[in-house]
Amino acid sequence: MNVRRIALVGQPNSGKSTLFNALVGWRAVASNFPGTTVEILRGGSHMAGQPVEVVDLPGTYSLSSGDRAEEVTRAFLTSGEVDAVVHAIDASLLSRSLELTLELAELAIPMVLCLNMMDEARRKGVAVDQEKLAQLLGVPVVATVATRGVGLPALLAALPNARPANPPRYSADVEQALTTVENALASVHTGLPPRYMAIQALAGAPLPDVPPAATAQVHAVREALARTRGEDPALVLADERHAQAVRTFEAVAQVTHAHLDWRDQADSVLMHRYLGYPILGLVLFALFWIVFQVGSTLERLLREPLSGLTEALAGAVGPGAWGQVAVGAMEGLWAGLALVLPYLVPFLLLLALLEDVGYLPRAAFLLDGLMHRMGLHGKSVIPFLLGYGCSVPAVLATRILEDDRDRLVTAALAVMVPCAGRAIVVFGLVGRFMGPLVALGLYLLNAAVIAVSGTLLRRFLPGMGPGLILEIPPYRRPGGRTTLGKVWLRLRDFVAVAWPLLVGTSAVFALAEALGWAGGLNAGVRFLTWPLGLPPEAGVPLVFGLLRKELSLVMLTQAFGTADLSAVLAPGQMVIFTVFVLFYMPCVATLAALGRELGPRRTGLVFLGTTGVALLVGLLLRGLASLA
Repeated sequence: MNVRRIALVGQPNSGKSTLFNALVGWRAVASNFPGTTVEILRGGSHMAGQPVEVVDLPGTYSLSSGDRAEEVTRAFLTSGEVDAVVHAIDASLLSRSLELTLELAELAIPMVLCLNMMDEARRKGVAVDQEKLAQLLGVPVVATVATRGVGLPALLAALPNARPANPPRYSADVEQALTTVENALASVHTGLPPRYMAIQALAGAPLPDVPPAATAQVHAVREALARTRGEDPALVLADERHAQAVRTFEAVAQVTHAHLDWRDQADSVLMHRYLGYPILGLVLFALFWIVFQVGSTLERLLREPLSGLTEALAGAVGPGAWGQVAVGAMEGLWAGLALVLPYLVPFLLLLALLEDVGYLPRAAFLLDGLMHRMGLHGKSVIPFLLGYGCSVPAVLATRILEDDRDRLVTAALAVMVPCAGRAIVVFGLVGRFMGPLVALGLYLLNAAVIAVSGTLLRRFLPGMGPGLILEIPPYRRPGGRTTLGKVWLRLRDFVAVAWPLLVGTSAVFALAEALGWAGGLNAGVRFLTWPLGLPPEAGVPLVFGLLRKELSLVMLTQAFGTADLSAVLAPGQMVIFTVFVLFYMPCVATLAALGRELGPRRTGLVFLGTTGVALLVGLLLRGLASLA
């Protein structure tokens, strides 16, 4: 068959993103954390020597749910733009996953079933007869362990043989109702299979351009079925698909004794109602301590030789304006190497390990109670945790929230979570000169301010989110390639965008200083730095922080002409500067994401609100410092 576009479909945490990375190269962040893929990702690959587009769709448990991210999946699959589907299944959860397989079969799109995570299935004692499953479903079935690349060549080889799966057969009365509805909709042409249209109509889904007479006939069939079965036809269809999925599982799978190990006992401690919280605190402290120790050691090793190179360059180019520009660019280059990367790399690596091991969903479960005290949906935890990597995916992840008010409040709070760029300021300024405990204290202060802000927002925007329904994935051994690829994906943004920006802005700042303009620029921001008790030189770095938060720290060393900021800033000033950077207006990339998700008016409110919070907290800290 001629395949030009392949869609990856599966339930959350089924390994779709890992498959996507394997097929198209390192393009997407794959996590042992359900719900992190919230937008369509595209990449190119080759199949039988021909180029194909591979599309990674948001994870979905069903094609009939109302979740916004899952609506994206359904809309893409019914767009007519898909030539074949790779349905990724967590083989250790085969029975549950087959329900989505049966829904996909109703779309009649050529399919290959990918039994992923076969190692986990074997550990749980689940053996699957692939040939029998392929025979029952009528599609190729391939077993893989995507994290290790096992089975991927067979998956690619099976794609040309993709074909529509055998659709589920319902009870006689349901089949009769479907036939009647299908006949009633015969004049409606949507490009979708008539049986799929009939199933959607019988389930009560709204259909466009249906004549009134047909609508009345469908309504009558629905009412008749509801009377005879005693429940909504949508539930009747779901129940029968569930029953068929269970029968299929029992026909092809054999479950024996699971090979229990430490992973099956760990949650009794790590998610304990009392022990879980101090352990979470220890995990966070260990993260801070390791990042600080590794970062400060690397910084000491790199700073002296790179400073020597800069001094040598300054001597060679002389004191002229263009010479100063060259020196400024050099300082930006080594600042990225000696001040940012030593802290950023270990932070991203440890964050990726926590994700891949599966600890972050457990942290989300522990923090769910805090979300409810702020009147938020438990799912709000996911954008918050993603925010520790980058605010942009955190804002995009608010799509998983059904309620408009929850999305606004969660986005407003998530952009105050310290992203990796802000973490650089915390580690490189407060952590470096005042120690990891003070840095940890700022993170705790940040969490407290977000909690208070959320509580206040609840008063202005009342509401109560439902409980958290979050699948807790099993603990998994991190795959070296997957983890390092994820670190690189997140680091690439700094290397490709922020670092050149850092070099350029450093050169521009050096030129401004050489021309005597720096004083005027700092005076223009004095309305912020003066009430906070910061020196005028801190003004321009705060402005550059709008481009990238880490620029605030690097430009601070440029503004003062020294990397030893303890010689020019008092401890209180370091804390206030860092706190202001933690909360004030998001960077331009995050503002763009907010504008896309919330619209310009709400983005403006978030912009003003976060800056107001930053100013208020900074003033409070200055007031407390004056009392000490």
